[in-house]
Amino acid sequence: MYRSLPFLLILFVGLAFVAGAQPPADKSAMEKERQEIQKELKEIQQLYESVKGQKKQTLSQLNVLNRKISLQERYIGSINREIRSIDDDIYLSELEIYRLNKQLDTLRVQYARSIAYAYKNRSNYDYVNFIFSASSFNDAVKRISYLKSYRDYREKQVANIYRTQELIGQRRKQQLVRKEQKNEALEKQTKQVEELAIQKKEKNAVVNQLKSRERELERQIATKKKRDRDLQNAVLAVVRREIELAKKEAAERKKAAAATNASAGSTAAASGAKAAAAPVASSTSSKPLASTGGAVESTSKRNEPVKRPDSYLDLNASDVALNSSFEANRYKIPWPVDNGIVVLKFGDNKIENTLLTIDNPGITIATPSAGSNVKAVFNGEVRGVYNLGDGMAVTIRHGKYFSTYSNLSTVSVEKGSIVKTGQVIGKTGRDDEGNGGQIDFILTMEARKIDPQAWLRK
Repeated sequence: MYRSLPFLLILFVGLAFVAGAQPPADKSAMEKERQEIQKELKEIQQLYESVKGQKKQTLSQLNVLNRKISLQERYIGSINREIRSIDDDIYLSELEIYRLNKQLDTLRVQYARSIAYAYKNRSNYDYVNFIFSASSFNDAVKRISYLKSYRDYREKQVANIYRTQELIGQRRKQQLVRKEQKNEALEKQTKQVEELAIQKKEKNAVVNQLKSRERELERQIATKKKRDRDLQNAVLAVVRREIELAKKEAAERKKAAAATNASAGSTAAASGAKAAAAPVASSTSSKPLASTGGAVESTSKRNEPVKRPDSYLDLNASDVALNSSFEANRYKIPWPVDNGIVVLKFGDNKIENTLLTIDNPGITIATPSAGSNVKAVFNGEVRGVYNLGDGMAVTIRHGKYFSTYSNLSTVSVEKGSIVKTGQVIGKTGRDDEGNGGQIDFILTMEARKIDPQAWLRK
């Protein structure tokens, strides 16, 4: 039995480690995600209430409902993940309780055997006889040490039994807590699923109303297409003008550099001629040739064709730094408005149950009311301020990147203004139905349109 002591201790320690190796599920990430979704749902609900009471169903109402439904599904998905996590933890706890109970049974059997053995050999004479029957003094010391170890082993058996019982009790308490959490999550899930069903019912009603107004919507879309086309032409004109200015600046720098090189070459040639005229006896014929060869080599290097740059808006040191900073802030660029909701995404937007689509050059952001502050998303210079008839627009240059803010009711900057990130540049105008606020936000890399949501802060 003494020989089995190390094995039993190792087995117990291993099982105790396994019992503690399953920490409670980390809910912080899921809880943070749900809080963010709830915050956005609250903002969307505020926006939805502003368009819900309209006599006519609008595209804005449909787009807000679609966004709300998408967030609601994400919220339900987060709850489902929490429920799966709780189920996994409950299952692992059940396994652990089963293992601990088996271990407890083993410990009890081992302890019962040791007690029975001790009872059978309870005579002090047996212990004394066991010691004095040793063949030598060293053997007697070993026998005393063995008896002491055996006594310690029995004490540890008792401690291990109590410890295992304590672990089983802790696991069972954790089971009760996790089951309560699961019940709460299931109640929350049921409530959110019911909410989602209501939202989908509202959406179907809006879609049916919009379908009955298909011709009217077609005229609205045609008006938006014309407005978008005018806006894109204005932005393109700004970009082309900036590129031409950058080309002109590059050409002037090249001309100045060539003049500097030519002046240096003339000075070198004059020095060579003076050296050739000097009365040097033995090397008169070789030195001028060497000097001339050097001059020819320098001239050939200056006449090499200059490689066309990838972008004329990426040549100045300030532009290079600004472009690099803008690109480094991808996914971190702030939104142009506070509490805004994207109601039309970048690219094609299909209107459900119709053949109508809207090709959006940027993203359309709705706000609860018109007159909200519109802010520059990055450091830059205002390179265009124009009136499109039904609203103002501002284009800001950030190196080779351009951000455009359209459908503004007022503008508080002028062409040539240097703006900083977050600086107010105007106010939002009303949406197409004349209700809440709305802006169109376009982002381009020179003349190429890019999806702004891939750059904005999540």
